[in-house]
Amino acid sequence: MAKVLLFGRLADIAGWRERQVESPFLSALRSRLSDDDPRLGEALAASGVQVAVDQMIVRGDTALNAGAEVAFLPPMSGG
Repeated sequence: MAKVLLFGRLADIAGWRERQVESPFLSALRSRLSDDDPRLGEALAASGVQVAVDQMIVRGDTALNAGAEVAFLPPMSGG
């Protein structure tokens, strides 16, 4: 089971910040979250959203080990 964390406006859209989700791959996890909440799925697919698996930014699909922590990070702004 993966521990899924949402930050910033992603958590606001979903209405939750942390949840346990069963998924063997990141792509399947994204699909499951999108199926459960299409608004969240759209937000996760937006440009600039980054994903960290066990505190390491990843690009593309990756296998999720039991107990993995998957954090979805909204686009950063600053100056």
